[in-house]
Amino acid sequence: MTGVALAIVVTIWMAYMILKKYKAQTVIFLGGMILLAGAILLGKPIIAGKETTGFAWFDIFKLIESLLSSRVGGLGLMIMSVVGFVRYMDHIGASKAFVHLGTKPLAFFRSPYTVLAMAYIVGQMMKASIISAAGLGILLMATMFPILIGLGASRAGAAAVIVTCSCIDIGPAAASSQLIAKYAGVDVVTYVAHHQLAVAVPTILVVAALHPIIQKWFDKKDGHTAVRSGIASTSPASDAPPLIYAFLPLLPITLIFIFSPIFGSKIKMSVITSMLIGVFAGMVLEYIRSRDWAKVAGSIQSFFDGMGTAFATIVSLIIAAETFAAGLKAIGAVDAIIHSAESGFGGYVMVFIMQSITAAAAIVTGSGDAEIFSFAPLAPEVARQIGIAPVHILIPVQFAATIARSISPVSAVCIAVAGLAEVPTVDISKRTAIPMIGAFIAMTIANFIAI
Repeated sequence: MTGVALAIVVTIWMAYMILKKYKAQTVIFLGGMILLAGAILLGKPIIAGKETTGFAWFDIFKLIESLLSSRVGGLGLMIMSVVGFVRYMDHIGASKAFVHLGTKPLAFFRSPYTVLAMAYIVGQMMKASIISAAGLGILLMATMFPILIGLGASRAGAAAVIVTCSCIDIGPAAASSQLIAKYAGVDVVTYVAHHQLAVAVPTILVVAALHPIIQKWFDKKDGHTAVRSGIASTSPASDAPPLIYAFLPLLPITLIFIFSPIFGSKIKMSVITSMLIGVFAGMVLEYIRSRDWAKVAGSIQSFFDGMGTAFATIVSLIIAAETFAAGLKAIGAVDAIIHSAESGFGGYVMVFIMQSITAAAAIVTGSGDAEIFSFAPLAPEVARQIGIAPVHILIPVQFAATIARSISPVSAVCIAVAGLAEVPTVDISKRTAIPMIGAFIAMTIANFIAI
């Protein structure tokens, strides 16, 4: 019980520090190291066998070294290549062209509330290619938001829809999808096609159905009258890239799916390879467009800058979270959770508890990734003990975190969108709460049916 009590205290302390805007990686690293130190004081080894340094207190840093070496070269490199690709697409203007093209069909719908539903679906589909929630929100504010306002939607309603466009991390490019696939023991394409979509699709449809009802109710309450005033111009600037650039962000995902076992392909296409091909295709188009080799050669630096940023933000967070997970295991907290499950909690109850804790933490901290990366390493062992496939714990953990992030008024995407829309973040959170609760319920039911 001493180990469990320490784990609870450390977890509460970490949540408090992250809520106070302390660097998440540092807080989570320290939390993990405190738990590892506690395990040593309780006489529990944290590294067994030949891997130990021979001195228990040095083993804390040896464990972190092992996590660094294994993650940076595998999952870490995959994530860094994706973020580098996204940064390069932003640099050459392909991301803006992609979003501009994707939002054009919205102008054909007359009812503003029908448009809100369609806008959510369009934005959610774009999330598969634009992995940053805040980045997607900003791009949609520049392109989709004027259309929604011109069709009669309220500023708060349009902003709420845009915030929720990132409520589901869908597709193989998402860092969380890659992490979940790893712990589920399947490749990322198989995870997305065979497991993720079965839960994501009904969840997305529920959100799309709820948005028109909820936003119309809030608009009536706020005294907003939906009047079509004409669509604000979202035409690209004269120096915008050609239309073909809009398809560049989709190239890696297209290659991953085409050259996968799902379609019986004998050609193997990894995420990293597809991203490199995408960057190369972008460089070719940039040269054709500018005929300036020096400019094209210099632009590739944005790809490497993106990789560096990914290591500093995402990969370091994964390693910190796995250090914390290792501390929870060493201190005996994971065994206590499993014992509780065996003593009365069934598989359904344990899944619901884990996804609920994840969601609560995401609302408080405003982060989705931190919660996913913290809880995902625990799922395989918990799943084994309660007799279900790990994927059925991992999917709700992934979705619960990102759904809850869309409610949090302190999330980066909510703050960014609210600032551009000139609407208080709390007003947006009120409008996203019911659609996201519906998403949480739909996700839970769809996952339980799959179990």
